Amino acid sequence: MSVLSDGLEGLRVPAELSARVPAEQRGPGRGRDDVRLLVSRGEAVSHHAFRELPALLRAGDVLVVNTSTTLAAAVDGRLGAEPGGEPVVVHFSTRGDDGRWAVELRTPDGSGSTRPRGGGPAGAVVRLPGGARLVLAGPLVPGSGRLWWARVDADVPGLLGRYGRAIRYGYTERDQALSAYRTVFARPSPDGAGSAEMPSAGRPFTARLVAELVERGVRIAPLSLHTGVASAEVHEPPYPERFEVPAATAAVVNAARAEGGRIIAVGTTVVRALESAAAGPSRRPESGATASAEGVEGPVRARAGWTGLVVTPARGVRVVDGLLTGLHEPEASHLLMLEAVAGRPALRSAYAAAVRERYLWHEFGDVHLLLPEEEPHRVHCSRNAW
Repeated sequence: MSVLSDGLEGLRVPAELSARVPAEQRGPGRGRDDVRLLVSRGEAVSHHAFRELPALLRAGDVLVVNTSTTLAAAVDGRLGAEPGGEPVVVHFSTRGDDGRWAVELRTPDGSGSTRPRGGGPAGAVVRLPGGARLVLAGPLVPGSGRLWWARVDADVPGLLGRYGRAIRYGYTERDQALSAYRTVFARPSPDGAGSAEMPSAGRPFTARLVAELVERGVRIAPLSLHTGVASAEVHEPPYPERFEVPAATAAVVNAARAEGGRIIAVGTTVVRALESAAAGPSRRPESGATASAEGVEGPVRARAGWTGLVVTPARGVRVVDGLLTGLHEPEASHLLMLEAVAGRPALRSAYAAAVRERYLWHEFGDVHLLLPEEEPHRVHCSRNAW
């Protein structure tokens, strides 16, 4: 059943539309920006090369980007305190404030990827490379056994740096260097924090394209949200994640809104962070609880902490005018956020066109730009012409 049960129900994405390798590996002379760009303005759909993005935006628009760097978050291990034991792959998701990590245990599938495995039990030991040990404490959320809190008797960022690799799912063809999972916007965090999975909407950007956007008058504003491990099979809503919206970004966004500029989020992670920064204080998640970020509509404020906000059509969006994102599976919970930004008819039209025109899905695939419908009196506005 689709998340948009009466919108995308029946939509099937053929397996051959999964992007199996990065764009730059699909032929000689290709680069990261050699992907296609599907543009939605209401129910109207148009097709572009990603390199056309600057021509689709206006002077005064703000692209808000996620600077979180991707970690080598997958590490091989063995279940049990003694030699031998069941082989597992540990996906390190999120570091808690008390030093524990939320982790997902998965089973190697023999091809370099993994398949789901139930978590637990509490007290179970996983032996990691270099003599490190991980001990499971309890599920992150009661009733859901996918992510568990765990303690590790080693420095985890150091462990990942020595023995980790990027998380890889079965639709990809082979392992990739960690650099393939990092965007041009990625910046290392002083404490070693980062994302378990790439904030992939920013992947097609290159330094040259960013320079062209800035020259056109589009502003780039950074924030960070460290993504946890996605629920690749069951499409759960995202769990609480750590984020920071700097004061300078809040000021740029608020000034642009006051001047009539559009706020375009580069990725669902950016929507979550921006909307949390305009939605009242966020709270740190406790083991077995999720954070909330409720509040009244207001300007974006500098804010850092945890957010458990899930953007849905019922809540709507308060800051974001448009969204650049990948193509999500019909069952994905992220589609509720897209519906909140653009509406169900726009999604129905866009996704039917994406399948028909054979766009590519997933983190190495094509991208989708959702923009507000043009106001007739703005079409020929002087700020649009450069």
